Amino acid sequence: MNKSDESTILIADDEVSILQGLKAMLEEDGYKISIANNGNKAFELAKKNHFNLLLVDLTIPGLNGIEILERLQHENINTEVIIITGKGTISTAVEAMRAGAYDYLTKPVTPDRLRSIIPKAIEHNRLLQSYHELEQRLKSLTQYEDLIGQSPQMQEVYRMIEAVADSTVNVIITGESGTGKELASRAIHNRGGRAAGPFIAVNCSALPKDILENELFGHEGGAFTGALNEKPGCFELAHNGTLFLDEIGEMALDTQAKILRALEERRFRRLGGKKEIEVDVRVVSATNRDLKRVVEEGRLREDLYYRLCVVEIEMPPLRERVSDIPLLMSEFLKHFNQANRKNIIGFTADTQEVILKYSWPGNVRELRNIIERAVVLCQSDKINISHLPPHLHRLSPDKTNIITLPVGTTMLDAERKIIDNTLESVNYNKTKAAKILGLSYKTLYNKLEKYKDT
Repeated sequence: MNKSDESTILIADDEVSILQGLKAMLEEDGYKISIANNGNKAFELAKKNHFNLLLVDLTIPGLNGIEILERLQHENINTEVIIITGKGTISTAVEAMRAGAYDYLTKPVTPDRLRSIIPKAIEHNRLLQSYHELEQRLKSLTQYEDLIGQSPQMQEVYRMIEAVADSTVNVIITGESGTGKELASRAIHNRGGRAAGPFIAVNCSALPKDILENELFGHEGGAFTGALNEKPGCFELAHNGTLFLDEIGEMALDTQAKILRALEERRFRRLGGKKEIEVDVRVVSATNRDLKRVVEEGRLREDLYYRLCVVEIEMPPLRERVSDIPLLMSEFLKHFNQANRKNIIGFTADTQEVILKYSWPGNVRELRNIIERAVVLCQSDKINISHLPPHLHRLSPDKTNIITLPVGTTMLDAERKIIDNTLESVNYNKTKAAKILGLSYKTLYNKLEKYKDT
């Protein structure tokens, strides 16, 4: 690959011979070179243009090398800095490295040393640039695969998934029930090199020991009474794909031993079988328990724990990412509107307040179920508190018969607010609202139609 197509270097030194010598040598190596003979000019160039690397003299006039480094960091300018220094200022150059410089070179600069360090510094800069670009892209996301959220906690989950998806390491996803652990595991599968392969999920807590082993490893015909034909297990079905083991802390110890052997040797035998079957499977596990405590209690093999838990991704509970709740509400409303052939446009203000106040012990799964329930029960254009389960009603804001209107409110807007609040107080029963307002049903209907046009 031609370096001149991708690598840019700024050299800043007040000694003309050094400046011109380094420029000629590095241009001959294929780099794009810019030069500056004082620190102020170097900093201005770095602000206006992207450089992979800045080679700067520590004692250059104007802004010195450390001051340039500090300003680049303050401005979040992604440029690697190598300090050039005389022998008498090496200790200061080391301090600059602690402050964020990539490395330092002593004068006279030797070509071999310079040529060995520049590619490493530029590669480091590219990695940082890729990370920053990924970070900015994730910040703009409201949905990542089937995971929904824009909070810092979810952005961290997205970053972790991006980091591990293309690797081969086994991953464990921890978090309370209902936080989306299986969705995260599917995202790891879909974003990685195994996306074209199968994704097989097994709930280890839902099956008795013998049935779980049969589910995982399969059986040969005649292995036990009723086993008329051979049956491949989930390890076999997940070949070249991902096997998701949910609630791994619930397995019997001898089942754990068989799983450990299958992971270590990448082969296993079906129940009743003699032939070993080789598989290439990536395992993603999940649990809502503190696995370290489960290991200490002797209910999970320590060697299996370390085999499964190369990387841990923690799913945050919904109460710790309240800012994501409106996004989830909107997405679930859209989904269940479509599933139930409804056209509910949203939630009343009081309903939103109740939903945001609630602690959500069942996390996203509980919110999803409650929105589904509300959509089914709602017969108006907005979901109100009466459509929520009874245990949420106690969070309802205090009701008063007072409507506050700021000075300058037009008569039309005042009338509209009175009608809207009255409708909300009677769960959008137009007949009741008309009676309270002293209007005929037809008059109320006409006013509501008029509001649609304003």
